[in-house]
Amino acid sequence: MEDDRPVPHRTLIIWCVICATVMQTLDSTIANVALPYMQGTFSSTLDQVTWVLTSYIVATAVFTGPVGWLSARYGRKNFFILCLSGFTISSVLCGFATSLSEMVFYRVLQGATGAAIVPLSQSIMMDLYPPQQRGSAMAMWGMGVMVGPIIGPTLGGYLIDAYDWRYVFFINLPFGIAAIAGLVLFLHDKPANKSMQFDWTGFATLAIGLGALQLMLDRGSDKDWFESGEIITAAVIAATGFYLFIIHMWLSPKAFIPVALFRDRNFVVGIFTMFLVGAVLVASVALLAPYLQVLAGYSVWETGLLLAPRSIGVMASMMLAGRMTDKLDPRRLISAGVALLAFSFWEMSQWTPNIDSFTLVWVTMVQGAGLGFIFVPMQVLAFTTLSPALRTDGSAFLSLIRNVGSALGVSLIATMLARNAYIAHAQIAESVTPFNRMLQSHGAYLLWNPVTSRGRAALDGEISRQALSISYSNDFVLMLWIVIPVLFLPFLMRKPVRRA
Repeated sequence: MEDDRPVPHRTLIIWCVICATVMQTLDSTIANVALPYMQGTFSSTLDQVTWVLTSYIVATAVFTGPVGWLSARYGRKNFFILCLSGFTISSVLCGFATSLSEMVFYRVLQGATGAAIVPLSQSIMMDLYPPQQRGSAMAMWGMGVMVGPIIGPTLGGYLIDAYDWRYVFFINLPFGIAAIAGLVLFLHDKPANKSMQFDWTGFATLAIGLGALQLMLDRGSDKDWFESGEIITAAVIAATGFYLFIIHMWLSPKAFIPVALFRDRNFVVGIFTMFLVGAVLVASVALLAPYLQVLAGYSVWETGLLLAPRSIGVMASMMLAGRMTDKLDPRRLISAGVALLAFSFWEMSQWTPNIDSFTLVWVTMVQGAGLGFIFVPMQVLAFTTLSPALRTDGSAFLSLIRNVGSALGVSLIATMLARNAYIAHAQIAESVTPFNRMLQSHGAYLLWNPVTSRGRAALDGEISRQALSISYSNDFVLMLWIVIPVLFLPFLMRKPVRRA
């Protein structure tokens, strides 16, 4: 039986935990808008500067796995404070970096120390509340997980415009110090199990698999995917690493990811749900920002402002879902959220580059609301039948699955965007002939005259613009199909038992 007594200083602990969560999730996207400025500062190519992002993602993915073991071995409070301190210090070091190699090294430290923040935060939030109040708890914690990546480009654009790109890293310092101080003073620790031994074999195989997978996803589009020996080699190494990790996990009695996690039906269904939601969570943001800037002609700051209502929809729906999850069937709330999310993707597939601001705002707000209604009840359902002793391991594994889903989703969407744009360009160009009467009209003939080099360039530019618009619409439809299975997955989970 779990202890339902209120925790002392619970409100202060909650604020510290949510602050830490926002810091970690924010840094997954806030650096995106700073890449062109870093490229100029470090005199690097675009391909080189993208390692600022991928090094952070790889380090976070690799070091998420052993979080449960490290927390149990050294004590959750001590380990959390150590990771949060390392994350804050490495953030400041990123701001002071003088070369690209320094920046990549500090980003690896940032990702490695920040990997534990989200799973430990979720585990603490679950322990702070009795079962009948965990819907509200997951709503508060989930805002940090969901809102952080969404507001990252907006906040990053503001800091760069107002100050300098280095401030996208310096902003973590005051919040990190405040969160560390609060956790030191008010969080009570669980006893550490110093007799535990680390599963080096499991960690090594998982790290190799994740590292090779991320390398394949990062360089696949540049290397023409499986036409390249490098990508084939990375895929084989990734598959081998994951295969050895799964075999070792099932056969070893002391694997750092317990097999007991996968005997819980709710948690297993939650894994698949989190993977699919993660695939569209980051990919949709990655798709919207260039759409608004490249096709619709908005500036970086205007794009950030137009994406802000998505965050408002997420926050509002999470608070509402938190209260409703404690009273209604969470499975129906998830289905309602999927319906909103699917509707938003369908609406976006009908967009043209001339989309008006009002339509853009309300559709993205509906999309944010759908994500909120999915995320909160799904977290509650995934952990409702899981043993409290497995919560930290479960939180770490769900975070790992979300990162992998996000990486695969972004890679798939980017690949399909380029492929469909190429196909659409070829199809449109087929109709550009001397016999096309549309090109013989006075205005079109002056602007897109295929006889002159300027006219041919203008004509090719317009074809590319139309092809890219078609490709974006196809990607929005693809994301619609990705989320459809989430309509049915929740009903494979057990409904939580209500307690008075």
